Amino acid sequence: MTHTRRDALRLLGLGAVAVAAVPGCSLIAGTPQPQLLASAAPLPRPYAVPLPVPEVAKPVRSAGGADFYELTERAAEVEVLPGLRTGIWGYGGTFPGPTIEARAGRRTVVKLVNQLGEPTVLHLHGGHTPPESDGFPTDLVAPGASREYVFPLEQRAATLWYHDHRMDYTGPQVWRGLAGMFLVRDAEEEALPLPAGERDLPLLICDRSFAADGTMLYPALEGRPGVREAYMGGVLGDVILVNGAPWPELRVARARYRLRLCNASNARTYELATGGPLVQIGSDGGLLAQPRTVRQLRLAPGERADVVVDFSAYKVGQHVELRNLAGEGAQARVMRFAVDRDERDESAVPARLSTVEALDPGKAKVTREFEFSSGGMGWLINGKPFDPKRMEARSRLGDVEVWRLTSDVAHPVHLHLDHFQVLTVNGERPQGPPAWKDTVELREAQTVEIVTRFTDYRGRYVLHCHNLEHEDMAMMAAFEVV
Repeated sequence: MTHTRRDALRLLGLGAVAVAAVPGCSLIAGTPQPQLLASAAPLPRPYAVPLPVPEVAKPVRSAGGADFYELTERAAEVEVLPGLRTGIWGYGGTFPGPTIEARAGRRTVVKLVNQLGEPTVLHLHGGHTPPESDGFPTDLVAPGASREYVFPLEQRAATLWYHDHRMDYTGPQVWRGLAGMFLVRDAEEEALPLPAGERDLPLLICDRSFAADGTMLYPALEGRPGVREAYMGGVLGDVILVNGAPWPELRVARARYRLRLCNASNARTYELATGGPLVQIGSDGGLLAQPRTVRQLRLAPGERADVVVDFSAYKVGQHVELRNLAGEGAQARVMRFAVDRDERDESAVPARLSTVEALDPGKAKVTREFEFSSGGMGWLINGKPFDPKRMEARSRLGDVEVWRLTSDVAHPVHLHLDHFQVLTVNGERPQGPPAWKDTVELREAQTVEIVTRFTDYRGRYVLHCHNLEHEDMAMMAAFEVV
């Protein structure tokens, strides 16, 4: 079966589209902005649904210093909105998929079994992964086939996630449910007195929209002139889901909780806040060198952050809202915590968390330019649409490089293989010590310089926008490590 980029926004089997522009979003100098899909389904009142916690996957076997898992992609019907059934594509038939907990330095092998009617690709987002297991967008797993992905995990403890990465179809296939959390643990992190067990919570945040019968809405092309053009800027849902539940509530003790925040939305950026302090302890690539206290935290699609919230600052019976300051109306709400009991808490956030090597840009062998822009009916990097056969860069294994990223409108840029550090934003150095990232938000008309070093693996990888509609419409570039 062959598909062309002309079909990039088709979601096979999903419902029809209700179109609504996001308030304040229009064309900036003719460049499309993300657009909102309006739900027709009856929506629950906020905080009426308990927060689900995805099950932790169990290895099917362990041998030879490796753990072996099996993820079966299949269609299922689940209750997302109360009283309605929603068709999804899910790993194990769930949305999100099961959380995989792995150890740094221990080989993790994931067998992907495709029981869907369309090809898929698995990508471990944030994984330091050999090229044959990285999820290159044309390395398809056909319907009825399977493939083993080998993750050596020679990397620090971090909050990662896995999702579909099929060329031209990442947006609709992730929207339909192909995403899950992947936590890497190590001895350094476990030696810290951070919140653990039930107080260490993965929170996969995304937005979706629903037809009257509960079907997920997504733009379709056939018979709808102008729909593709209307949504090439990105698709926004009007229902905020956390771990697959709409605006959920979690009952918590008066204690510290570690919240592993993952923005798994196609195009929505969040400004997360609780009204109290958020102590950030980790970023995309693991622990920060030291904690930093913030009042709000911005996450573009693909980004993650680990924060500690101390609910002992509240009384039993109080509620704490996690809000989205970048949203309006219902999209300004995310979830709520209900403080309902006292419990002993021996956790703490130490003043020093980890040692983070600072890459020296003065040792860079080359500075590369990547311009993210729109053109015609797609999105371009350096003026060209994605061609999996064309290498936009060839980097030498072990070399330090500086990459200069520039944008027209906002683009969250994700780099495969290795993490990087942000050097400058519009010429200004960011405050604080360096942190490891794999996704960085380019805001409108902005230039960001990053420094990276590719290690361990030679082969082909990609750099792309993690606004999934931009990615599907060609905003991706292949590069090769030689």
